[in-house]
Amino acid sequence: MKEVPSVPYTQLPDLTDVERVAAARAFYETIRERRSCRMFADTPVPREVIEEAIRAAGTAPNGANHQPWHFAVVESAELKHRIRLAAEEEEANFYAGKAGQEWLEALAPIGTDEDKEFLDIAPYLIVVFGQRKGGIEPGEKKQNYYVTESVGIACGFLLAALHQAGLATLTHTPSPMGFLREICGRPDDEKPVMIIVAGLPAEGATVPVHATKKKPLEQITSWL
Repeated sequence: MKEVPSVPYTQLPDLTDVERVAAARAFYETIRERRSCRMFADTPVPREVIEEAIRAAGTAPNGANHQPWHFAVVESAELKHRIRLAAEEEEANFYAGKAGQEWLEALAPIGTDEDKEFLDIAPYLIVVFGQRKGGIEPGEKKQNYYVTESVGIACGFLLAALHQAGLATLTHTPSPMGFLREICGRPDDEKPVMIIVAGLPAEGATVPVHATKKKPLEQITSWL
């Protein structure tokens, strides 16, 4: 590896093997309780919770350390409603046949439809954008690399951080999503990736049984 200006590697916890296994298992036990929520309360949540979760997302690994993401946090009732109307227009076409029968059959056990009331109700909609151009310094317009992969990892960090903070979350991806760029005032070289809905669950909120079924370790792992 070439020599470049460097700092010491992160000081990791000094754990025994038993403690490492326990720490990994403890995280699994926490994150396995995260469920996609479609029934939100309008209960206010401190902005600082969202800010700290986004800070965590911003530490995700990414191409060339250009950090090719932007998180537009929507809390305005007017803008949330505009997003809902635009999303429901796209979703109505989707469920009317645009998706195709096989996709609709796959979604049937989850019970989703074009009604996206949660976009109005939840206190925060975090619209995540991937930046095709940018760089690490403000105002740079360098080529960004591995944008899709980098933003995907950052979204995973964000979901985990919000769950750790006791918030319910949902990833919502209406297609196409170009309207989000206009509503959020983002430039043409940014691509909307997803909306992360965040807030407290409504009283009596439920999730479909189908969503609780997770593939076992032996089905998702191979050791070579």
